[in-house]
Amino acid sequence: MNLARLDLNLVVALRALLEERNVTRAGQRIGLSQPAMSAALARLRRHFDDDLLARVGGHYELTALGQVLMDRTSTAYDVLERLFASQADFDPAKESREFKLVASDYAVAVFGTELARVVHEEAPGIRLRFTQTPPSVTDDTATLLSATDGLLMPHGVVSDFPATELFEDRWVFLVADDHPSVETRLTRNDLARLPWVTYQRTYDAPAVRQLGMLGVEPRVEVSVDSFQLLPLLVAGTRRIALVQARLARLMAPIAAVRVLEPPYEAVPLREALWWHPVHTHDAAHIWLRETAARVGRRMADVPE
Repeated sequence: MNLARLDLNLVVALRALLEERNVTRAGQRIGLSQPAMSAALARLRRHFDDDLLARVGGHYELTALGQVLMDRTSTAYDVLERLFASQADFDPAKESREFKLVASDYAVAVFGTELARVVHEEAPGIRLRFTQTPPSVTDDTATLLSATDGLLMPHGVVSDFPATELFEDRWVFLVADDHPSVETRLTRNDLARLPWVTYQRTYDAPAVRQLGMLGVEPRVEVSVDSFQLLPLLVAGTRRIALVQARLARLMAPIAAVRVLEPPYEAVPLREALWWHPVHTHDAAHIWLRETAARVGRRMADVPE
């Protein structure tokens, strides 16, 4: 494929057509007349040798290739937008820009809130948008990172991409304040016999994978796609949950739970900001990474 022969404006037209599934609406969305949009669709059909939009009754539906191109086009559009938004110089006090960060609710709660406070004070025109980490993060990390400004994720999940170190945390267990069979400490037998509530994406918890090496298979009773819900699903039950110590401290005032140390030496958690190499030399992104690292160093002064 010779990119020099392609009209990259067609990426904009393709995205609008696939999402609107209507030539007129797609043209209105990107400021093209109906004839101009029809001409763009004709060029796209010749390029892909596919109708992309097929008339079914009184409306259009995406062809099989159109369905495949939907997500790819959105990603390509984001990459191009970020590419041409790159800057040689960046003044955070004067600039207006949005940074998109992919993160778990844990990372937003213990780190993102402080990062947002610092950005609010130092760069009033900068916006942060946090989006939930998708289950497919390990399947195609490159695509995810190319369409965002960064991924907040501990070491041990992704690799082969540049990262800025942020902070460390440790793992602790939660049990209900009035748990009938757990007093001041947990045993490995407790971990095997008691029901668990877990974070849905277990790859985010290397300490859970570590249990398998110790011969402990958690008996999962409830799983949820939110770290912050774990304490609430433990309170008033016989369940146990493995959570990050910094989050446990934040949630302690609103959940009737006790924090207990693991009955084994749990691997620590080292949170980092991962980014795609395309952002490495962008002045705005350098500022974001340096600000994030500074916030992380402040957190290190208050260890959990």
